[in-house]
Amino acid sequence: MAAVLAAVLVALSGRYGFHRDELYFLLAGHHPAWGYVDEPPLTPLLARVGAAEFGASPTGLRVIPALLSACSVVLTAVLARELGAGRGGQIFAAGCCACSGYVLAIGHLLSTSTFDLTGELGVLLVTLRLLRTRDGRWWPVLGVVIGVTLLNKQLVLSLLLALLLALSLGLLAAHPWRELARRLRPSSAGLLLGPLLALFLALLICAPTLWWQATHGWPEVKVARVLGHVQGVSGRLLFLPLQLLQFSPLLVPVAIVGLRRLLRDDDLRWARPLALAYPVLCVLVLLGGGKPYYPLPLLLAVTAAGCEPVVRRARRSWRTLTPLLLLAAATSALAALPVLPVSAVAVTNAIDADQGEQVGWPQFARATAAAWTAIPAAQRTHGVLLTSNYGEAGALARYGPAYRLPIAYSGHMSLYDWGPPPDSDDGPVLLVEQADGQHRLERPFTDCHTAGRIDNGHGISNQEQHAEVVLCEGTHQRWSVLWPSLRQY
Repeated sequence: MAAVLAAVLVALSGRYGFHRDELYFLLAGHHPAWGYVDEPPLTPLLARVGAAEFGASPTGLRVIPALLSACSVVLTAVLARELGAGRGGQIFAAGCCACSGYVLAIGHLLSTSTFDLTGELGVLLVTLRLLRTRDGRWWPVLGVVIGVTLLNKQLVLSLLLALLLALSLGLLAAHPWRELARRLRPSSAGLLLGPLLALFLALLICAPTLWWQATHGWPEVKVARVLGHVQGVSGRLLFLPLQLLQFSPLLVPVAIVGLRRLLRDDDLRWARPLALAYPVLCVLVLLGGGKPYYPLPLLLAVTAAGCEPVVRRARRSWRTLTPLLLLAAATSALAALPVLPVSAVAVTNAIDADQGEQVGWPQFARATAAAWTAIPAAQRTHGVLLTSNYGEAGALARYGPAYRLPIAYSGHMSLYDWGPPPDSDDGPVLLVEQADGQHRLERPFTDCHTAGRIDNGHGISNQEQHAEVVLCEGTHQRWSVLWPSLRQY
């Protein structure tokens, strides 16, 4: 199943084009650092390695995500085995993972969530092994897996906090206060050596990234606050429906069976924190303004717990389970994969906006180049290209050399750190304004007028569709003075 999933993902990987985030990762990969404003260093590094090994194309960039998704399928099956599943339950767990819309979506695109799913499933697997066996030799493994996952995303910290709170709740419910105090008496302090070793290894691995964030004022915290504000009240109200829709509504009954089993089966009492951690994590993500898909790796592990009883009730007959998986795969593929013609993306774009963000980047670069070449050649030598966001800058870095475009600058995310333009570039400024009519980007510039508009040629709504290419005569201030006002999170 893992191999089939990887093959399908690679086969469909070149159907549309680059996603805006992938263009940013390619750009960031050529500015190696221990951290970036909005992410740790691992995903940009994977983008650079993927482009170098398999080609700087959508297919080449997406080989690694396909392989990581295949690993996630295997880890889900092993999680099911850890929770007592036989061969049938393990196969069904692998099928549930491979048919989830979330897994297909992040396996199709290179994103921070791609490695995060694999890493968090690894954390959950080692944690369950520790809870079941109480074998202290797994503590160093847990520390290494956490440390590597932190090099990709800090979301695993929320998972660990949810697990710790769930474990504490389980202990308090199972033992009176005196019994709990007796278990934590000083003579048992040796039990802390394993967790301390795991903590030390995790911090050792991710220390350079933490140092980078600390010396740059913890910009990821600022980005998280902005995302939480953007999420708003409506995003929080739709948190659970969107989460289950992204996961796959057809697989939700299996997850419910898994929750019931973890809470009621005395043979799995040691794994009960897994069930308690899921609602705790949902509350933590809601309070932090996170996205609905953040708890999905944990929900996938809970689903793995439900696979064995579901298979057992089906009397080990796949006549009912196979159509369920096929239907889940078909609906998930329609929503998450480029199975429809480009002209039909508008249909699925309403469900998954990432579909539309893979369309129109060559047209964007072509329209920008047309406006740039309309500037007299003598003025272009000291002119500046300025974009609204990292996707646009990444697109011009990818497609711009074919049109002899200069480096594109932006104040968005880590591109701010790679600027500003030199003060000697005091000529015209060509910038891209989003199609919201507010013209925020052109305020620091003089004598601006529209020089063109972006049209992806398919009528698909995305952030760049109908954006304006604006030509300005110059700046009110030198770039070194103006640049701080252009920073965007």
